[in-house]
Amino acid sequence: MSGRSPRDEEFSDMARYGPGEPRDSAEQVVASKVRPDSYYGRAVIKEPVWSSPEIPGYLFLGGLAGASSVLAACAQATGNRELARAAKTGATVAIGLSLAALVKDLGRPVRFLNMLRVFKVTSPMNIGSWLVSGYTPTAAVAAASALTGRMPRVGAAASGAAAVLGAGVATYTAALVTDTAVPAWHEGHREMPYLFAGSAASAAGGLGMLAVGQPAAAQAVRFAVLGSAAELTAKSLLLQRLGDVGQPYRSGLAGKLMETAEVLTAAGLTGAVLGGRNRAAAAVSGAALVTASALTRFGIFFAGRTSARDPAYTVAPQQQRLQEAAATGAG
Repeated sequence: MSGRSPRDEEFSDMARYGPGEPRDSAEQVVASKVRPDSYYGRAVIKEPVWSSPEIPGYLFLGGLAGASSVLAACAQATGNRELARAAKTGATVAIGLSLAALVKDLGRPVRFLNMLRVFKVTSPMNIGSWLVSGYTPTAAVAAASALTGRMPRVGAAASGAAAVLGAGVATYTAALVTDTAVPAWHEGHREMPYLFAGSAASAAGGLGMLAVGQPAAAQAVRFAVLGSAAELTAKSLLLQRLGDVGQPYRSGLAGKLMETAEVLTAAGLTGAVLGGRNRAAAAVSGAALVTASALTRFGIFFAGRTSARDPAYTVAPQQQRLQEAAATGAG
């Protein structure tokens, strides 16, 4: 026996060939069977320093605010003033709480202002900062006009602007988390925007069901149904495509949060559709949908942190891409 470990062989290969030099097919087969791991099992990337509950709360509340502005604009366009007023108020409160959570995580308000010194289209964080900065005052003006009845034309213009910017506020956080090296987030870049958009719409519809009664809440019910359907579909496709890399979404604390969110979403949808004009049933269903959306964001947050700690989730996708490239001749 030579007494050489597999890792010693790996270092020997690196010394013999050098990085990036070709090896024969037999050696490629041996290398492909090495367990996805890192040096002494240590994490390959640093775990996100974002704190909880501030950042997952920021993700949830921002989505709720943006989607509520979209719902408010739809309600106003159809003459549903009661729902429009409630959605505009909810959007303003939610974005205020969202900003408070973000500033608390940053430590000082000036750090948020520092992100506005430049405009960089390739940075989701920078674009998101500008979106939030433009959205917050328009949402506040729209809500103030709806509550006081003053300056209706200004309020209508602000409502339209808040709806446009709100759509970006509700979804830019998906780009923010997937534009990182965190495996559970980055590998889900295809489905995550749809998941965030659907979750936000479900929460906004649920909040509308809580705030108003029938028949004004009918529009919120339809909004919640569409959002929940998009959320559940995107989540299913995400887990199916990620395979083993999606395990953090199925296990541990994140898995429990995601599973509970699915149960609450299903219960909220059932109550919304079958509850009819029952005010209590609609309120319970709305609360279930809002809670489910929040748990989904927290589940995604904790799944990302879990995947960052385990090097297998970082190394395995890299090895798979190398093998696919070699199989197609690109290597």
